[in-house]
Amino acid sequence: MTADGFSDDTGALERVSARATGAPVEWEADVVLRDGTVAHVRPISPDDAEGIRHFHSRQSAESIYLRFFAPLRELSERDVHRFTHVDHHDRVALVATLDGEIIGIGRYDRIDPGSAEVAFNISDHYQGKGIGSVMLEHLAAIAQEMGINRFVAEVLPQNRKMLTVFKEAGYEVTHHIEDGVVEVSFDISPTEQSKAVQLSREHRAESRSMHTILFPERVAIIGASRRAESIGALVMRNILEAGFQGELYPIHRVADQIQGVPAYPSIHDVPHPVDLAIVVVPAAQAVDVVKDCGKAGVKALLVLSAGFAEAGEEGVRLQEKLRRRVRRAGMRIVGPNSFGIVNNDPSVRLNATLATVIPEKGRLGLFAQSGALGVAVLASAARRGLGISVFASAGNRVDVSGNDLMQYWIDDQETDTVGLYLESMGNPRKFSRIARHLATVKPVIVVSSGVSSFAAPPGHRTRVTNVPPQAFRALLRQAGVIRVENVHQLFDVAQLTLHQPLPKGDRVAIVGNSDALGALSASACLSWGLKVTHGPVSLQPQASAEEFAAALDAAFADPEVDSVVAAFIPPLVTPDEDVHEAVRNIVADHEKPCVATFLGMRGVGDGLSYEQHGQRRSVPAYSMPEDGIRALNAVTRYAQWRQRDRGTQVSPVGIDRLRAERLLEGYLAGYPEGRALTREETRELLGAYGIRVWPAVEVTDATSAVAAADELTYPVILKSTSPIVRHQPGLVGVRGDLVDAESVRDAHASLSERLGPLGADRFVVQRMAVPGVSCVIRASEDPLFGPVVSFSVAGPPTELLGDVAHRIPPLTDVDVTDLIDGVKAAPLLGGHRGAAPVHRAALSDLVARLSVLADDHPELASVELNPVNAWTGGVDVLGAEVVVRPALVRKDPGRRRMT
Repeated sequence: MTADGFSDDTGALERVSARATGAPVEWEADVVLRDGTVAHVRPISPDDAEGIRHFHSRQSAESIYLRFFAPLRELSERDVHRFTHVDHHDRVALVATLDGEIIGIGRYDRIDPGSAEVAFNISDHYQGKGIGSVMLEHLAAIAQEMGINRFVAEVLPQNRKMLTVFKEAGYEVTHHIEDGVVEVSFDISPTEQSKAVQLSREHRAESRSMHTILFPERVAIIGASRRAESIGALVMRNILEAGFQGELYPIHRVADQIQGVPAYPSIHDVPHPVDLAIVVVPAAQAVDVVKDCGKAGVKALLVLSAGFAEAGEEGVRLQEKLRRRVRRAGMRIVGPNSFGIVNNDPSVRLNATLATVIPEKGRLGLFAQSGALGVAVLASAARRGLGISVFASAGNRVDVSGNDLMQYWIDDQETDTVGLYLESMGNPRKFSRIARHLATVKPVIVVSSGVSSFAAPPGHRTRVTNVPPQAFRALLRQAGVIRVENVHQLFDVAQLTLHQPLPKGDRVAIVGNSDALGALSASACLSWGLKVTHGPVSLQPQASAEEFAAALDAAFADPEVDSVVAAFIPPLVTPDEDVHEAVRNIVADHEKPCVATFLGMRGVGDGLSYEQHGQRRSVPAYSMPEDGIRALNAVTRYAQWRQRDRGTQVSPVGIDRLRAERLLEGYLAGYPEGRALTREETRELLGAYGIRVWPAVEVTDATSAVAAADELTYPVILKSTSPIVRHQPGLVGVRGDLVDAESVRDAHASLSERLGPLGADRFVVQRMAVPGVSCVIRASEDPLFGPVVSFSVAGPPTELLGDVAHRIPPLTDVDVTDLIDGVKAAPLLGGHRGAAPVHRAALSDLVARLSVLADDHPELASVELNPVNAWTGGVDVLGAEVVVRPALVRKDPGRRRMT
């Protein structure tokens, strides 16, 4: 242990706490409170006895009476022992701490198998921060794990704050008054309303914490230096030159002033509370600096210092100490190894980066992880003349990530488009959830270079993943995110979304003055799946400005056109400026998007500015038509996503979650590494979710095969389960249409002779299914993504071509449809070449059931339904395999927690 009580080992504090209490480690969580500060929630421990006494002694007489219904000024030894000693099953208690001090207590005591009495006690000094709501949320999630589905509470009528916590949680609350006490009761199973309340609170809290970072009134620079070439001097100079509107406090042990600004020996000497401390000291000193900042009441940190996890094992340990110290003090932190943050809002004007030149104020929000990419992103934006609202670099992303910035941008009225450069991802499920919310109101453009393989850069905290790159791309599509390949394409798309309306469809007009450019543009549109419904129109080389305007106006006015592509080369007669003016005037008269190429023409830059409805807009100009059309396609697909019905979350009937939980608990007993389920166990588990697996009887000889066939009724099939022949093309190990005992014996003899010793004793007998399309539906639990559901058509499309679609639960009915239609072999399901179409509703229901099963139970390492016979009358699950293992701790559980 270190002097502040932390272990130097990564995650050791959480493991030690979990071992000390005997409670699951996943019950611990750091959470962002309503005011943007951070609290730690953990199970209570016998070691908390003194902390409980101290907590109680600071409570007002009113708070004590409201909690205990009596003026209990001191807790007895018996009370303290009862409060701090729980079994973490029938009696559970959590505490919320800030800087080691208990600021809230929540507990439940089981009163019968399905219900428990719940109670809370929140510090008078931390009222109004949403601690009670957090405790209720966490206790409810734990109680459900323990088979409890209802909470009851006794509350005095004057305890309005606690009654409000219950009322506003989104549950259906019933209450009545008896003997002067309000008895409250409510079902704690998640509802759409309770989940919406939880996500709304998480959004507001995390957005608020980002506002504190981005809108500081008082900034301290710890590591400010008189050496002009130092990083501390550079960042201070950039802040001053940007015209920061708040108060700046350089921290230096001996200097009276730095760059003309009065300096202070330490953060404790600053005369006013500091909102944001910028840390540029060597890594070895950073932990002590953070400790001082916490004691001084600093709200947030920006750590530009390098030398942490990116520098090796010692740096990893140092970075973890930094993270825990920041969390303990209730602060948020950007970095370490961050390139900095920018806020161009006139009320702030903060350039706390290492970049001497930043883009002007605009409506593009940017996020990048590493410093090097921060330089590239800012430079590219400035070069294109794209103004930015906010920029942030997460560096090693020990805390603040792109998820936090997206939470802020959801409500930010100064940002119209968001661009993210992601090198790794720590919490894909949460990213998908927040990005989907953000994308419904403004475009989100993601450069995912490096994320597809999830090889995290040095210093980034993340987990390994087993999912293919297609799964990550599917996650982005589900969330409505525009995925691009590089920074160049990011700004190609941003130019269009910032300055042009969204297309209402995928129909395109092409207007130009070059047959070659017109043909090139048409080819590019077709390759991207856009429909050319007007043109290509090619004007004559000697065309006048009026002819240019008339051709463009006709294209825009065509009701069969949703977007216009203008591709021009220098005309022979008309000056370039006249063509530019014609384009400006026509575009300004219409509400359809336009992308342009002015090949070899002067005075265009990255666009032609014009005014429309009192706003400055621009026709984005691209170096070649293909660039503009690629951007137009991306924006068109995004606009279609926004126009689509999102669907409703699937919730199949006939699901017995409690039975499945009990079965899994029994299957895992005595198997700490997990195991594959037997055929009967698999049928039993899947049956709890309404998934019926056809029986298949294992046989060892012809006699047992005939007996099995007689039991199942004819016709039957005999198939080998040998892994050697199982995945070979064709029906190498199968004999079907066996209608009597003689045909079963002949099939057994034939297969035994053909397969030899490698497969002769590995057979099952099963009823013969009607002809249909054989499909494969899988679900797997990934350490990073959590559950991933996959669909494919069995055989060569899956095994040779990798034609597999993926989605991340929870799924909506629209997601299920997209998953099934997401494979290239999907036409086989609709009646290919005269075949009867499959029962899509039954197939969708099966996918939905598997997705809910996987989402509910992280103990399911993998579930494979193979083959699934889809036919006109329904679907038949002919085979299934399940592997279980102790549950992984999911990155985005059913309760608020920071990662």
